[in-house]
Amino acid sequence: MSAQRHPDETITAAGGAPASASSPTSLRAAGLALAGLSAIFLFEMLDNSILNVALPTIGRDLHASTTGLQWVTGSYAVVFGGLMLVFGAVADRFGRRRIMLIGLVLLGVASLATAFVTTADQLIAVRVVMGIAAAMTTPGSMALAFRLFDTESLRVRAITLISTVGLVGLAVGPTVGGLVLAIAPWQVLLLVNVPIAALAFVGIRFGIARDDAADLHRDPIDVAGAALGTATIVFALVAPTLFVNEGAGSWLPWAMTTAAVAGAIAFVRRERTARHPLLDLKLIARPLVSSGLAFKAAAGLATAGLGYMVTLQLQLAWGWPPALAALGMLPQVVVLLGAGPFVNPFVERVGLGRAAWLSASAVVIGLAVYAVLGSFGYAWVAISLALVAAGLRVVGVVAAVNVLNGLPKNRTSIGAALSDSVTEVASAIGVAVTGTVLAAVFVGTLASTNWVPAQTAQFQQAITISALSLTVIAAALVGWGIVRTRRAGAGGDDAANGAVETRGMGQE
Repeated sequence: MSAQRHPDETITAAGGAPASASSPTSLRAAGLALAGLSAIFLFEMLDNSILNVALPTIGRDLHASTTGLQWVTGSYAVVFGGLMLVFGAVADRFGRRRIMLIGLVLLGVASLATAFVTTADQLIAVRVVMGIAAAMTTPGSMALAFRLFDTESLRVRAITLISTVGLVGLAVGPTVGGLVLAIAPWQVLLLVNVPIAALAFVGIRFGIARDDAADLHRDPIDVAGAALGTATIVFALVAPTLFVNEGAGSWLPWAMTTAAVAGAIAFVRRERTARHPLLDLKLIARPLVSSGLAFKAAAGLATAGLGYMVTLQLQLAWGWPPALAALGMLPQVVVLLGAGPFVNPFVERVGLGRAAWLSASAVVIGLAVYAVLGSFGYAWVAISLALVAAGLRVVGVVAAVNVLNGLPKNRTSIGAALSDSVTEVASAIGVAVTGTVLAAVFVGTLASTNWVPAQTAQFQQAITISALSLTVIAAALVGWGIVRTRRAGAGGDDAANGAVETRGMGQE
């Protein structure tokens, strides 16, 4: 099912632009640009996975507390997630390529500063700056990859290639990190970002043309909306962590959740009344956009929740050592890396819309298999990991393409940022649901090695409840996304809203 097209190029979705003679006609022709964009995704995926291995070493070297170590990784994630919408809006106004190049310079400088870190607070500050740099580069890279080509086939292939490079970083990060720590100080793990940023800078600088002024807009930035949006996402990312760390009986996570809900309500009210909103809510209501976001949310929720549950089950309930538990996650890694060549043929066969909801449904089915059968042996766990990974491999690409296809040409960066923000928040909620249920059902110390039979039963009950809860939520999101996809295919309001939604967007 292909995306809908708008006849007027000044108000069409980016996917609707006619082919340009200057656009690359193959991936090889855009090799330098794709190398730069792939390097950005490699940094995003490699960064936290490689750093997590070093946390014990960092704690000893910097005399960091447990809370300090949590913020070494948490500060990056919160800043990154909180600022994506803002920098997406800035990039659509001042140039996606320009903002990305500035972000890459900032990333390189921050990574170099790691060599001079002597305290945990200094490292956290470095991680905050790296989070800012990631927010400036990651959403723009998806938008640039999308805009680089004029055909859906090349867009899907390009984004599949870029995401494959990132997934390789995610898969090999822990192993590479462990090997590096055996022969070098932990600072090297962050200094590796310097050559990655340099490669990305060269690829973007010389492989991608300057932004066309006609594809940008000059609307004033909605400062109040930006502040409310950032605060809402930050609260939404911090609250799940508090539920896991403090427990559902503490007032703090509930206060943070309340703040997130209040912030979201205030943000929506602001965006509905602002003359130049940061995020035009009419755009999100478009069937292609809303369905793509629903599929991305379902995939993020299921993937993060399943990974968290399986890791706990293998090591705590089944007593597997960490190395064996890592091998137990291999079905997910193998499918994520091996399915890349099959994504484009599958999409070409069934169409973008159908590929999105079929792959999102596979994610839900995999989660349901784990919820019902995961306690009966590792074979069922492996099947669920493979199903979720197969679905994620496709939906991660096609849902993002559909979101961008459903947006005007001068809103692609904030669309990519919105897509990433939805995934980040959904992933945090997936982990929080499991952690909260475990805290409520399991009696005793979860990390204890001497569980009594009652505790084993409690753990399995908590995992089952968590998995079923996440399955129901993910299924509801996918079901709603399917309804919206069918509306788009039937010629829904994507086209009808085109002219209306250009109000307040400035002159093209």
